[in-house]
Amino acid sequence: MELQVSDLTVTRGGIAVLEGVNLAVSAGAALVLRGPNGIGKTTLLRTIAGLQPALLGTVSLDREQMAYSGHADGIKAPLTVAENLTFWASVFGTGSIDAALAAFQLDPLAARPAGGLSAGQKRRLGLARMVVTGRPVWVMDEPTVSLDTDAVAMFAEAVRAHLAGGGLALLATHIDLGLSEARVMDVGPFKAKPPTIDDFDGAFL
Repeated sequence: MELQVSDLTVTRGGIAVLEGVNLAVSAGAALVLRGPNGIGKTTLLRTIAGLQPALLGTVSLDREQMAYSGHADGIKAPLTVAENLTFWASVFGTGSIDAALAAFQLDPLAARPAGGLSAGQKRRLGLARMVVTGRPVWVMDEPTVSLDTDAVAMFAEAVRAHLAGGGLALLATHIDLGLSEARVMDVGPFKAKPPTIDDFDGAFL
């Protein structure tokens, strides 16, 4: 399995922000996207994950093979930690939540309502959700925000376990993820050129 992105142009607010993006990630590998705030990393990830359409270009793998983690943790505050993971396991048709609880050391918190967790604990729960998806491609935007050093190490080990099982990961971050083996790609060279007057219909002039 390989994720291949070819000549992809992505838009935000109807304006191209990145164009001609090419990348490839093979099973067992992780690719980290870097670039300044606002350049379009989140837009690129959302487009690759099938959450918004591309203007141009192709993504080789189907959305059903991907699990996406964005800035929001994707948790239901009234449910306990275990109930949140059980909910997501049922959505994705997977089984036990034990591996997810163990990966992010959530066992002691399993019976606690998610709304009562700290920011870092909520983030760990949100990331544990990826483990129960059972999907081979993890697409993750700033996954370690709010995590302390120990939790970042948990995250890195969870990604390594995913890769060792034949999965792959595409991540965007400004923060060290503890994944020294991951390949890094700067999306700066793909920044779209600003539209010129000739790009607009004369009817609007």
